[in-house]
Formats: sequence, C-alpha cells, structure tokens
Amino acid sequence: MIRRTAWFYACLGWIFAATLWAQSPSTRGQNGSAAGPGTEARAGRAYEAAVRQGPAALRAFLLQFPKGADLHVHLSGAVYAETLIRDAAEDGACVNTVALSLAAPPCTGNLIPATRFTGNIDRQTQLLYDKLIDSLSVRSFVPTSGWSEHDQFFAVFDRTPGLKDHTGEWVDEVASRAAAENQQYLELMVTPPFSNAAQIVHDIGWSPELAQADPQAFAQFRQQLLVKGLRDEVAADREEVRAAEAQRKQLEHCGTAQATPACQVEVRYIWQVLRDLPPELVFAQTLLGFEAVEASIDAKNDTWVGINFVRPEDDYVAMRDYTQQMKMIGYLHSMYPEVHISLHAGELTLGLVPPEGLRFHIRQAVEMAHAERIGHGVDVIDEDDAAGLLKELATKHVMVEINLSSNEGILGVKRAEHPFPIYRAAHVPVALSTDDEGVSRIDLAHEYVRAALDYHLNYTDLKQLARTGMEHDFLPGASLWANPDDFSAPVDACKGQALGAEKPSAECGAFLEKSEKAAAEWELERRFNSFETKF
Repeated sequence: MIRRTAWFYACLGWIFAATLWAQSPSTRGQNGSAAGPGTEARAGRAYEAAVRQGPAALRAFLLQFPKGADLHVHLSGAVYAETLIRDAAEDGACVNTVALSLAAPPCTGNLIPATRFTGNIDRQTQLLYDKLIDSLSVRSFVPTSGWSEHDQFFAVFDRTPGLKDHTGEWVDEVASRAAAENQQYLELMVTPPFSNAAQIVHDIGWSPELAQADPQAFAQFRQQLLVKGLRDEVAADREEVRAAEAQRKQLEHCGTAQATPACQVEVRYIWQVLRDLPPELVFAQTLLGFEAVEASIDAKNDTWVGINFVRPEDDYVAMRDYTQQMKMIGYLHSMYPEVHISLHAGELTLGLVPPEGLRFHIRQAVEMAHAERIGHGVDVIDEDDAAGLLKELATKHVMVEINLSSNEGILGVKRAEHPFPIYRAAHVPVALSTDDEGVSRIDLAHEYVRAALDYHLNYTDLKQLARTGMEHDFLPGASLWANPDDFSAPVDACKGQALGAEKPSAECGAFLEKSEKAAAEWELERRFNSFETKF
C-alpha cells in the first residue's frame, strides 16, 4: 500500500508538470518537427520540473518518454527471477534448498518440487521463495569476503539448469515491459545450440597453426568445418528464433482486436558466442553465427542481425585468448562482410585484472574485429593512447552501449568514475541499455533516470541518446538522417517534412518503405511528437 501511494503521488507530480507547461497546440515548426519547437521547449520545462521534484516524479516522466531502442540485452538475464521460478514449476523442475538454485528432477533430498511455490504458500515457504529470488538476482545482495557482486551476478546464470525452452514467453515478457515504458525496438542476445558444431570440432581437432591465429589456418579450419556439415545446424538455429517470435506474437494476440501494446515492439536477435570456451569451439560457434546471420540476410529475413561475444571478459580463458578471438572475428568478417558485429569490450577495471589487461581490448575490438558497437567500454581511459582511441571511435561512429547499473554492480564503477561523460565530450555516439535487467532488477527507464540525475542531462540530451540508439541499430536500410549521428537534418527525400508525421510526402514515403531503419527512426520522431504535444 505504501509503494502504491508513492507511485500515485509520483504520477500526480508528472501530471502537474505537464499541466504547468500546457498551452494550446503549436503549429508545425521550421525545424521539421510535426509538433513544433514550442512543444519541445514545454516538454523540456516539464522535465526540469520533474527533476526538481525528485527521482519519483522524474521516473514518472521518463516512463512515458520515447526511448527508442535497447541494443544491449541478454535475454536470459532480462527475465525476472519470479518468471524463472514459475517456469520451473510448469516444467516439473526442482529447487535446491541448500544451493538456492533450480535443478532438473527427480526432486529428492534437498531438491523440492518448484510447484511448492505456486498457489497459497505458508510463511516458511515465502521466506525460502524470497531467498531464491535473491539467489537468482542481485536483489538484497551484500558483498562478503571472497564473494563480490561481480561473482553473484555471473553465478546467477549457473543456477537455472533444468528449465525447458521458454524463449517465446521470455521475449513476450521483455517486449511487454519495453512497451510499457514507450520503447519500440529490442536486440536480444541469445545463445543457440551448437552441439553439432562442437562434435565436428572434436572430430577435427585444433592445430598449432590455428593457435597462432594464422589467416590461412583459419581458412583451412573453416573449410573443414563446413565440409563436415557445420551448416546443417544453421536451419535449426534460425527456426528456433522464428518459433519464439511466433509464440511471442500469439501470446500478445498480434493481428487481432485483442493485440497488446507489446506487438508494437520490434525484436531482432544477436548471436551470442561464449568467449570462455576453448579456442576451437569459439571459432566454430562464431563461424556458425556468421553463417546463420548471413542466411537470414540472404533470405530477406533479418531475425538474426549480428553477433557478439559474451561471458565475463576477465575470465582466464577470455583474457588469455582475447587477441586471438579478435583475429578470428576479423577473418570471418572478411568472409561475411554484411554480418553486423557488436562486442563486449572494456568491461574491466583496475584491480579486477592487471593494468596491462586494460590497454588494448576496445581498440582491438574496433581495429581487428571491426566492431560497429562496443558494449560497456568502461576501461577506455586505461587503453594505450586513450585520446587517440576516443577520436577513432568518434570518427568511425562506433557506438558505445552504456550500462550504468550493470557497471556499478559488476565493476563498482559509478557516477564521476564512469567514462560516460568522457565519451560524450569526445563526441563518441552513446546510448543507454539495460544489459541484464532481470538480474539487476531494473528497466530502461531506471537507466534514463540514473543518467539524468548523475550527469545532469537536459531534455535535448535525452532525445540525443534515444536517437543515437535507433541510428545504430542493426535494422537494414539507410538512415533517416543525412549525416551520421547528426540529427539536425534528414535525407533529401524527407527534407522539409514534418518528421514523424502520419502522412509523409510521396518521395519520403517511398524512401521509408525501402528502409526498415529509416522507418523505425521516423516512428521514434512520431512518438516524440505525440509525447511533447501533451505539455
């Protein structure tokens, strides 16, 4: 009851701010906005009023603010613990009451049926349920000697065996949450099965030449993997996400009169490669990912849009093999140049690894592996020639996916310690993302609130972040904007238009029809117009 009351007054604060600056609707402005410059200014003043009222009022404002895209989302970490426990009960799985984890049946000894947490439960069961949620997230976490939040965070992903495939349901959950906070696009990272590829690798073996990251050896190994049937797994992995999308749309009643708002959230998928595996498996899994994404592109079915490397960057194998892995990606990029690449790089800090481990990860991701986006990038100042690297990122328009809550929890980096303002000052494109919102117990609106308060952002800054996210998504087609990361003028086909208008000109409409990216950016402008005319 207390929390509902607080939310009620937060909403009142937002409504008061909207009312305070409300005026009669403005005519179309000279800057191309359908709502006009006056409405943007009034929205900005309402935002400033919400900031003065405090975090609750600001969250109420930013929940409604159009946030565009979340480009750094691990699906398995985006699902809240409550969902995982419910799924375990549906699957007939167990709960380990000692390890506080999920487990496959049979449920004997310390393993009790997960169905114990359904229906009416007694107080003791409630206490166990609370501990289980804490174990499957960072809720209530307090560091102890030898066990940090970094350890807790990554341990969560080892505590959910025994679950069946719930991908479609999980996508529905994440998309529904995104829709509730006026978000229109998601790129979800998932790890498809690769058992066939692993078996082929076992049969072939790993040569000393491959260990030296020799391009000719890479080419020979790739050919061996393909000849042995690695592509046989591509169709199944592509079908897995198509089936998940179909199930998600069925759950959301898309295409019917009962369609939920989540149907309006566009979803694409990023192929996760597990960087802490032996190098031969990393190569095979990466090759499988490039093959699957290229197959989606060739079929004009862009469900898979790119690849990424995941798991702790400070892991022993990940640190040992980092340069070799970047060379692998660089080689495969030369064979599959249309496949988009986003890489976790620089999710490190001094003390977590030795100083020499901080000096090259971001640069190699960009220069060797041709990454178009960097996830985290926290250690950028410790890289060799940091100023030169920042200039390179800005010049090449390599976007950095900023994960504020995740970086504080895992790395202990927050506020002035975070390079977010350094990237912005260097004109490196940045956008906010959630990373693992279920594990962190957050959402994208939370990250906007945090950025706004910690870095004193104004309303225009927030629009820049949202537009940057849509500019750097991996949707096919040309951008709406004439110049990269410059949101002052659209392409010639849409010049003089009221951006985001319901009925663009014939020329602009034809351009939008040919580009999914531009159409998504146009939709973001429409949402800005709709939001700002409320003030």
